[in-house]
Amino acid sequence: MISFPKPENLNGSELRQELLEAGVSISQGFKSVSAEADGRLYLDIMQQDEAKAAAVVAAHNGNTVAPEPTVADKLSSVGLSVADLKEALGL
Repeated sequence: MISFPKPENLNGSELRQELLEAGVSISQGFKSVSAEADGRLYLDIMQQDEAKAAAVVAAHNGNTVAPEPTVADKLSSVGLSVADLKEALGL
C-alpha cells in the first residue's frame, strides 16, 4: 500500500477508473483503495506506478452527487424490467 494526500472530493470508483486510464494497475482486493481517518488515501499499487498515481490523485475531483437513476434502474428497484413494462403496455 502506498499513501497519498486524500483528495477533498473523493469518489473511489471514479478514482479507480482514472488510475486505470493512466495505466496504473490496482489490486482488485477489498481494501485496494482506502481513505483513512488520518487524512491519507492508501492505494494497493506497484511501487513503479507511484509517480503516475500521485499525479492522478492530485488532479482527482470526484463527483460527490449520486448519478440520477435510469428508467431501467427505477424499474429494477421494484422487480421489473423495460421488457416487462413494454409487455404490460402492449408495446
